Amino acid sequence: MHHEESFWSDPRSFVALAFVIFFVIFGRKIWGVLTGMLDKRADEVRAELAEAQRLRQEAEAMLRSANQQREAAITDAQALLAGAKSEATRLANAAAADAEASAKRREQMAMDRIAAAEKAAIDDVRMIAADVATTAAREIIRNGLSAEADAALVDRAITGLPAALRAA
Repeated sequence: MHHEESFWSDPRSFVALAFVIFFVIFGRKIWGVLTGMLDKRADEVRAELAEAQRLRQEAEAMLRSANQQREAAITDAQALLAGAKSEATRLANAAAADAEASAKRREQMAMDRIAAAEKAAIDDVRMIAADVATTAAREIIRNGLSAEADAALVDRAITGLPAALRAA
């Protein structure tokens, strides 16, 4: 047998009725508080998203700037390297030109020394020839040159003197 209880005698009915009355009385306040909390949280999330977007844009700008600086540094390094190569080539060419000029100066100095040595040798040969000729002339004169031959020899020497002076 099953016995039916009335609505008011069941404790579950009172709990349900109390629950409904509670929500009717406090529902709007609770709803307002809950929606306010949810709106506040939604605003915080929006603010965090906006901050994240701003930080992302800043990071992208910094990345672009860093890439531009890197590219500029690479360009500067390439220009510096090209300048250094150019300067090295210029210095090598200058060193080669200096070495060639130095070799030419040494060659000229050697040629000048050779010419001076040749002139000194020729002068020595002339002096020796003059000494030999003078000695031979003395011997010839001492050993028997007649007055007529002596006068003819002096006349020939006087006549040949201008040509000998020009040759010397």
